[in-house]
Amino acid sequence: GGPLAVPVGPRAAGEDGGGVSGLLRRLGRVEDSRQRAAELFRWMLAPVAPSEFLGQHWERAPLLVRRGDPGYYAGLFSTADLDAALRGGEVHFGTHLDVTSYADGVRETHNPSGRALPPVVWDFYQNGCSLRLLCPQAFSPTVWHFLFILQEQFGSMVGANTYLTPPGTQGFAPHYDDIEAFVLQLEGKKHWRVYSPRTDAEVLPQLSSANLTQAELGEPVLETVLEAGDLLYFPRGFIHQGDCLPDAHSLHITVSSYQRNSWGDFLEKLLPAALQMALEEDVEYRRGLPMDYLGYMGVTNSDAVDARRTAFMEKVQSLIKRLVDYAPIDAAVDQMAKSFLHDCLPPVLTQSEKAQSIYGFPARWQDGGPHNVDIQITKDTEIRLLCHGIVRLCNEGAGVMLYYTTENSRVYHKEEPKFLELDPEYIDGVEFLLSSYPNHVSVGNLPCETLEEKISLATLLFEKGILTTKKPLVQV
Repeated sequence: GGPLAVPVGPRAAGEDGGGVSGLLRRLGRVEDSRQRAAELFRWMLAPVAPSEFLGQHWERAPLLVRRGDPGYYAGLFSTADLDAALRGGEVHFGTHLDVTSYADGVRETHNPSGRALPPVVWDFYQNGCSLRLLCPQAFSPTVWHFLFILQEQFGSMVGANTYLTPPGTQGFAPHYDDIEAFVLQLEGKKHWRVYSPRTDAEVLPQLSSANLTQAELGEPVLETVLEAGDLLYFPRGFIHQGDCLPDAHSLHITVSSYQRNSWGDFLEKLLPAALQMALEEDVEYRRGLPMDYLGYMGVTNSDAVDARRTAFMEKVQSLIKRLVDYAPIDAAVDQMAKSFLHDCLPPVLTQSEKAQSIYGFPARWQDGGPHNVDIQITKDTEIRLLCHGIVRLCNEGAGVMLYYTTENSRVYHKEEPKFLELDPEYIDGVEFLLSSYPNHVSVGNLPCETLEEKISLATLLFEKGILTTKKPLVQV
């Protein structure tokens, strides 16, 4: 997007206040969710520009940002928030919270079963164990809001873990991950060592490593002490370990993205679909293999000089090359998008968005009966998508599906993917809403045949929380 109309620096003055809460309030006034995501990404990396980060560090090399501003992340998450989550009664060992230690080269998990009660958890901590909260977005509205905005920047699931480590201890063995990691130091300080991938096979790996020993590591490419307000980024495949200094505890949040979001992962979706289409449309793929091919192909015969082997290899190469002609590339992209939408956090609404959506609709029981139940959308009602990234149209065997995120859970995949099967007469209307965003359009201008269809599409999407109206439908 273009330049931002409202200041989003960490210390912008005015009614919003500082810290993360003020930042999120300011971002709430940005009309376009894509621009909101870009601004939050810029704030997370500042003073390093996103273009510099993407050009020099992303998937390539670690980045350390020292800010000398302990309050930069104020309000995002704190040990008090962790304590409040424990007292809320919903945190369970293993599911939400891991108790870990790493001493004398041995990494251990000490999870009891059942609910994580504060006296038990704090006793573990007092005895030198680290606490990892696996899904802070489920317990912290601020972390949820932060990740919800950011996921549109990456087009890939954005998750988080928080790590609380007692002074003078280490909670985890050295290892590498399968995600791009942004470590935001919230409280205290932590000593970090980061090491380059050891082999070509460990560059941008698909899977995380097992626990590694110090003997396997070599020399770090980066060694530093992160203090509150600082940021450390490292790509997947970079081995890392963090330990606490004797004089301070550490609380950090790791924001992660790009798990299984590579070209290879895309081709895993594309190639089977391409082969299916080739089998349906091209007889060459359906012709039988040579009757005697087992006699001259296979590892046993790999050293043999045989014209039949050469012909077989050439045939395979030509069939693979021709597969490109059958590759449904856009459909495979939509399948990636569909997976992403299932991974997404549900939307966090500003007060005005809530008032203009189904979530703020004032239907209620009053004076012996329900009031304000009817959703009165007319041809003059002005509407728009709540956010750009909350829906995706996908062509599937049965028809056109509209996947959406508004009914997702704050806990990863707690809900099945949510979708509507769209009648053909509604498809142009949804595409029109996507291309019009972030502007409002009148219901009467939707490209459906009849006014009844226009109103019925708008009502359907409004009831799913996908649309907001320019003005509340009922003036309360």
